[in-house]
Amino acid sequence: MKLTNVEHIFFDLDHTLWDFDKNSGLAYAKIFEKHSIQVDLKTFLSIYEPINFQYWKWYREDRVTKKQLRYGRLRKTFDALKMKVTDSLIEGLSEDYIAHLPDHNNLFKGTLEILEYLNAKYSLHIITNGFHEVQNQKLNNSKIASFFNTVTSSEAVGVKKPNPRIFHHALQVAGATSAQSIMIGDTYEADILGAHGVEMRSICFNYHKAEMPSEQIVIDELLEIKNYL
Repeated sequence: MKLTNVEHIFFDLDHTLWDFDKNSGLAYAKIFEKHSIQVDLKTFLSIYEPINFQYWKWYREDRVTKKQLRYGRLRKTFDALKMKVTDSLIEGLSEDYIAHLPDHNNLFKGTLEILEYLNAKYSLHIITNGFHEVQNQKLNNSKIASFFNTVTSSEAVGVKKPNPRIFHHALQVAGATSAQSIMIGDTYEADILGAHGVEMRSICFNYHKAEMPSEQIVIDELLEIKNYL
């Protein structure tokens, strides 16, 4: 079923277009080698990823700061691994991770094809909770920046998705209305409920395989967007 009266499409970036988990793992491999940290990467990531997911939830809810997120996710992971790592080393790893994260820019399957398809018909935009200093690097390094007319980051606005203010700001900058727009993202709480909070339609890229309400439009691969737009 094709959606009508759509002129603007707002995308999330991490976990939606930019393959965060894959690129993050490559960044950690690089900095662990740099700092001579002896840990099995697969084991580290199996513990780190759910901890990181939880910290990002707390960050969205303003329960932790950016600094606490960067430190806490690593401290909890190394503690769970029973590895003695100094605070100064964690701070160094945290800084190097942010610096090297945009070095690897794997995109989800179908990203370039769907952006080319949509760009011919719609105005495309980004709304991201990711850290401002690296999001533009990710867009540029992965060679998809040119597809987007506007990029709205939570740090620039001062609130995070699902807060309605970031959606209203993005709509205003884009010169769009909610009725003309649709949000495409992976996180039900931040992207989907956030969009619904400003009466914007949504498509959930459900690569997490999470339970979704029956009325929610859900895709498992990005190219399925063609079924709706």
